[in-house]
Amino acid sequence: MSDNQNLLAEQRRALILDEVRRRGGVRVNELTRKLNVSDMTVRRDLDALARQGVVEKVHGGAVPVAEASTHEPGFEAKSSLELSAKEDIARAAAAMAAPGSAIALSGGTTTYALAQHLLDVPELTVVTNSVRVADVFHAAQRAAANGGPASRSGATVVLTGGVRTPSDSLVGPVADQAIRSLHFDVLFLGVHGISLEAGLSTPNLAEAETNRRFMRSARRVVVVADHTKWGTVGLSSFASLDEVDALVTDTGLPEAAREEISELIPELVVAGEARGGADS
Repeated sequence: MSDNQNLLAEQRRALILDEVRRRGGVRVNELTRKLNVSDMTVRRDLDALARQGVVEKVHGGAVPVAEASTHEPGFEAKSSLELSAKEDIARAAAAMAAPGSAIALSGGTTTYALAQHLLDVPELTVVTNSVRVADVFHAAQRAAANGGPASRSGATVVLTGGVRTPSDSLVGPVADQAIRSLHFDVLFLGVHGISLEAGLSTPNLAEAETNRRFMRSARRVVVVADHTKWGTVGLSSFASLDEVDALVTDTGLPEAAREEISELIPELVVAGEARGGADS
């Protein structure tokens, strides 16, 4: 992580978080050398990451926060993490949506980023249980009605009902019933955790069942997940990896994990690979 003096704060904090998680903890003096920044800059970055709840400050450095399998962060808490990775993933995943197709988007900050790229895909029918995702399309439609680009407002959006989760997803029997009667060409699925043993998982039991219902209604399942989701296990598993058709992730995913995933998932897309930069 040398020669990073000019990194944006967001990118620098993502690198610090990745280092903390990979090594199980780091010291301030190590980060100042690796990032080529001042001691005060590193301490401010650690303060910001601690406020987000993703690291715990200790004397002289920081360690990762050990989350319970039932812990479910809110949308705002997750939205500031791995922004560059999510943008790369969203751009790559959007290319998998054919004009005029019926797609589904689950809740999550990565699917939220994807929704903004899908505005440029014409004549989509979009089913989602995410209030935030639906808002992206509705805002584009309002902008078009007020003289904005009409080409970015053509999607037909169906928002399921249901009980709202901390991540602004709608889940439960009402959502499940709505999804059960529908059929999608592609499901773009965000996840809390992904691992060989637990497969796809979430800390929310009701969301696990709604995700299962989404998967049953889709011809093709595309998981969109940045590298930090690898190895994370939530309370409830809702699918094994061999039930997934494609995984779109970022360059931070270790090579060993890529090999393991490729044995179970037919298509692995590492977004941003051509740039060769670990800017997630």
